[in-house]
Amino acid sequence: MKIAHLILAHAAPAQLARLAGALDHDDAHIFVHLDRKADLKAFPFLNAGKNGSLVPARVDVGWGAYSIVEATLQGFRHIAQSDFDYVNLLSGADYPLRSAAEIHDFLAGHEGENFMEYYSVHREWTEAITRLTEYHLTNYSFPGKHAAQKWMNKLLPARTMPAGLEPVGRSQWMTLTMDAVRYILRYLEEHPEVVRFFRLTWAPDEIIFQTILYNSPFRSSLVNDNLRYIDWSKGQASPKVLTEDDLERMWASGKLFARKFDLARFPDVVDRLDARIQHPQL
Repeated sequence: MKIAHLILAHAAPAQLARLAGALDHDDAHIFVHLDRKADLKAFPFLNAGKNGSLVPARVDVGWGAYSIVEATLQGFRHIAQSDFDYVNLLSGADYPLRSAAEIHDFLAGHEGENFMEYYSVHREWTEAITRLTEYHLTNYSFPGKHAAQKWMNKLLPARTMPAGLEPVGRSQWMTLTMDAVRYILRYLEEHPEVVRFFRLTWAPDEIIFQTILYNSPFRSSLVNDNLRYIDWSKGQASPKVLTEDDLERMWASGKLFARKFDLARFPDVVDRLDARIQHPQL
């Protein structure tokens, strides 16, 4: 079972290096997309390891913008040049809850299944409807952008999904078969109208990939579980930063990964995770 871990990162080189080390396995390779705004000199280890490399085409990523989809696609394209069974999409703030060997064994036991979180926008995740029906210029930067967006939504008709797609989505983090990744790449090449639509969508990374696969022959392979422990209990735009107080809940979740962590503020939580992964009987 060969896994390509695609990590989207923009900061915290020490934390990124530790994440890459935790994922190290003879049948794994770490691919890092580093935000173009980040100083590559601060990440000297990226091209030093035998099982890690930098995605060469770097994108200037903006929060909630289509640019994060572009960064992911650059990673997908780079990985698709090689032979892997799975592509596991992570952020630099993630960390595994199981050993690398256990992660490989799990995916070997679920070969062909695609793991992602997806809910119907129109029936279950209704707060996302306006992402699709309104115009969002988040991916663009020009004087008067906010005024232009306001007038576009006042004067133009509501947007509708292209290509007859039924929208689904939620979390952007997922674990996909290489066949599913190659399907996504082909689909977007063949459907430029879908790319144009999602360029005007807020946070399209949480919808575009799920929607493509849900409306494809891969629907029967989808498992509505992204294998991540994420705590949204604070009701904020970003999930809770996990600490030692969350250890038992993380461990009991049965997930393979968790997010998000901040080693600069809470280094002990990852130390304790590592200890438990290495000695689960304790």
